[in-house]
Amino acid sequence: MALLEVENLKIHYGLIQAIKQASFEVNQGEIVALIGANGAGKTTIMHAICNLIPKFAGKVTFDGTDITNLAAHNLVSMGIAQVPEGRRIFQELTVAENLRLGAFTRSDKKEIAETLEQIYERFPILKQRSKQIAGTLSGGEQQMLAMSRALMSHPKLLLLDEPSMGLSPLYVNTIFDMIKKVNEEGTTVLLVEQNAKKALAIADRAYVLEIGNIVKTGTGKELSADDSIRKAYLGG
Repeated sequence: MALLEVENLKIHYGLIQAIKQASFEVNQGEIVALIGANGAGKTTIMHAICNLIPKFAGKVTFDGTDITNLAAHNLVSMGIAQVPEGRRIFQELTVAENLRLGAFTRSDKKEIAETLEQIYERFPILKQRSKQIAGTLSGGEQQMLAMSRALMSHPKLLLLDEPSMGLSPLYVNTIFDMIKKVNEEGTTVLLVEQNAKKALAIADRAYVLEIGNIVKTGTGKELSADDSIRKAYLGG
């Protein structure tokens, strides 16, 4: 069953067609990757799903509800959480304050406390640094915090925009392990990622975006074995 459906999406920036036409779906329980070169339009699609930018045309449906024109701030309570490119944590707040802000749509204090403890069990480093100012964390730790903050809302769908950007190889592995674990625990994931090799390795399915058009789709394994994809995105 499709949890997220994007139909005939078109995005214009003035006279520039950033997204010429994009249609895809994310089924309940999947990890779906959207890969492509810089400038292909991956982040633009993420912003359009969350209604952070206007659409020229198209329809977005989430869990059976048309959210095409729904105000962005209403999406979190519906079950959508986004981790934006560049992490965008609250630099001057503590780790714990960032995490609690992730639960702003929830009201049950006991459940919030339980979720926070689960986060701390998964990432002991965040518990150790719970009182530390978030802006002083390393890049990898900030990415852990950004993802954990999103998970505090108990999302049905987690949107991840370039989660490995700027991280050391060790933290890249940690973040992708985290994505797999989150998915195994029941959260559906839409992943936009420059590191196509890593993305395809964990994706159930993937879409390839080129200059505003989706040009190919398949399972992660199928696209990893595709010669054209290997040459374009996987280093041969």
